[in-house]
Amino acid sequence: MTSSRAWRRPTLGAVAARAGVSTATVSNALNGTGRLSEATRQRVLAAAREVGHAPASAARALARGSTGVLGLTMTTYGDLPVSYMEIPYYAQLTLGAMSAAHERGYMLMVMPSSLSPWMWLNTPMDGVIHVEPRADDPVCSILRERGIPMVTGGRPPQPHWRDAWVDTDYEAGLRLLLDHLTEAGARRIALSQPLHDDEYPHLIGRAYASWCAEHDMLALVEEYAPLPDYFTAERDAVSRLLNRDPRPDAVIGIYSDSGHNILAAARQHGLRVPRDLLVACISEDPDYATTTPPVTTLGLRPDRVSDEAVDLLIALINARSGVDRHRLVQPVLTPRRSTRRPVRRENGGRGRMWSAATGRETGKPQGRPRTAAWEVPAASTPSASASASASASAQGSRSFAL
Repeated sequence: MTSSRAWRRPTLGAVAARAGVSTATVSNALNGTGRLSEATRQRVLAAAREVGHAPASAARALARGSTGVLGLTMTTYGDLPVSYMEIPYYAQLTLGAMSAAHERGYMLMVMPSSLSPWMWLNTPMDGVIHVEPRADDPVCSILRERGIPMVTGGRPPQPHWRDAWVDTDYEAGLRLLLDHLTEAGARRIALSQPLHDDEYPHLIGRAYASWCAEHDMLALVEEYAPLPDYFTAERDAVSRLLNRDPRPDAVIGIYSDSGHNILAAARQHGLRVPRDLLVACISEDPDYATTTPPVTTLGLRPDRVSDEAVDLLIALINARSGVDRHRLVQPVLTPRRSTRRPVRRENGGRGRMWSAATGRETGKPQGRPRTAAWEVPAASTPSASASASASASAQGSRSFAL
């Protein structure tokens, strides 16, 4: 016996009843219009997911005289193909943007960096999210010429009053990581810093220098040029740091593969991690939970960056008033074994192990620690609560695909 009941699309009324708001509020939340608090907007979106409401994208687009399509673009590096989807940060950002767009009744088109200028100018879309703008960004220039709403994922190197961007709060993240390293006993914390023409490494460098000045610590920075061989360049930079006298007792890398490069350099110098050297990097790569030792990471929350970017773009498309055009997402620190150096203290000739991170006696040498995620407290600035191809070695910002 088969059911004769046909599936019916949940109505705005059903969403309103679930969220405890009016149907007008539901419409505004789904359309990105109206003056709603972020908490109300998120509650309506959650209710829509729970009841299975999917906005009728085509009908809504036709009614407002638009395409119902958002574009997502990545920066280009001449003719070099960049394998963005092989990099955890960009893969998570893309999936997050798709989900956020679909929740709000839009389609998302991920546009390849190989498009011709004619295609950039003529592909139908209501607005675009452009990721990692560079100092002389050809894609950004073409999109500005087109005149459609644009939000950048990352702060532009050359700010303009019209800019709308979403980025990670690197200063808050670096402070969290550096404080964690000092609590673990580090006093000479070094930074491996790439030379690149987007804003990311410069923001990280300034946050590091500011923290060092505030804590009266010497800034130990070794710069390197990522081209033509990123892996070798960063390992050589870390080796130069480890050859200094006195040697750093902790090293931070800012790309997704930096943790692997620092571990390789430490092995080359005969250093044990974490006993001789603490290691941390900025990365979304889950593989760091299984390296030897597991590496502490600062996650840039690309899922939140993309969600906020889609929300901001739709607000601009709908000319929503009172919109914060500059949004910061709080990063998350995941401490692991690479920054948990035990301190041996003598007691009657018998050593006991202490955790520098907690200041508590462990009683005996610890095994592999559990992973904990610590979220950065909300900052005072406006916040929204960052085997690949060798030809892609020009890519900057969050990671290098090599």
